[in-house]
Amino acid sequence: MNATVVGASGYSGRELVSLLLSHPQVNLVGVTSRSLCGQKVQSSIPKLRGRAQDLTFTNPSITELAENPDCDIFFLALPHGTSATYAIPLLEAGKKVIDLSADFRLNSPEAYEEFYGTPHPSPDWLIKASYGLPEIHSLSWTKSSLIASPGCYPTSIIVPLFPILKDGLIEKNNIIANSLSGVSGAGRNATEKLLFCERNESACAYGLPKHRHLSEIEEQLSLAISEDIVLSFHPHLAPMNRGIYSTISVLAKGELKKSQIRECWNEFYRGRKFVHLLEDGEFPDVSHVVGTNRVDISVSEDTRTDRYIICSAEDNLLKGAGGQAVQAMNICQGYDEGEGLP
Repeated sequence: MNATVVGASGYSGRELVSLLLSHPQVNLVGVTSRSLCGQKVQSSIPKLRGRAQDLTFTNPSITELAENPDCDIFFLALPHGTSATYAIPLLEAGKKVIDLSADFRLNSPEAYEEFYGTPHPSPDWLIKASYGLPEIHSLSWTKSSLIASPGCYPTSIIVPLFPILKDGLIEKNNIIANSLSGVSGAGRNATEKLLFCERNESACAYGLPKHRHLSEIEEQLSLAISEDIVLSFHPHLAPMNRGIYSTISVLAKGELKKSQIRECWNEFYRGRKFVHLLEDGEFPDVSHVVGTNRVDISVSEDTRTDRYIICSAEDNLLKGAGGQAVQAMNICQGYDEGEGLP
């Protein structure tokens, strides 16, 4: 496929460029950025030296992108709100779009306005988009030419919870999720709070009590049982470059053994190469998943409170962003799911 990354100056966009340059089935024909327009890609992203000699950042108009006959698929690594203004003309021009923003992750325009503070620019497209979590949803271009790539926090929480909710192993109420994110999750912004001295040797909560990703988490988990789910989600910024770590506390439903949760995961994710169930007594570690498209999960039993503690770890820039987008493309194109992914 001929692919273009729109908005490639941020961390997720840069990761996408690197992945697509290495993908054996993809020809990266365009890399756009307003701030870097005219610069050589390998000069702005030094780790790509020798791999991107012929690529230069451009800043074409939306019309020019839509009318480009040489590009089949567009990856949008743009802020929410901006992404939709690009996606709709591209889709109307017959292009395939994978959007890494939050613009098409929700089915409800009311929920979008509640959590993002503005009316959705194209509410008719919300129900047309496919939520691009490949292990949960069946993806294909025949279903939709627009894939909404999930957020990093939601991926770390939905992957372990969806199967056990679907099988009725845990209570839908009183789910508590505490998550840690590396600083790259805040974007590539030159702001005071992201300075080294502000973040090193420090951790803090933010976005409480209604972080934007909460809407996405609740909506997707509600689909597992066809009932509304409300949970408590506590995101934190941690002193690490990249990675997501989630610790989720859930109540057992009836008589439940830890082995039942493990059996449920094993059955649901059988044959899926990017979900890894750890051995009993082992816990996920961010350092073990950074640089991969994998999410590691584990479960522990707390007999004192009749609760189960579920842990997960992933790379926020790969399984939580660019890697998952490429995984979705692979499936829709009929390639091997792991083609071009670490």
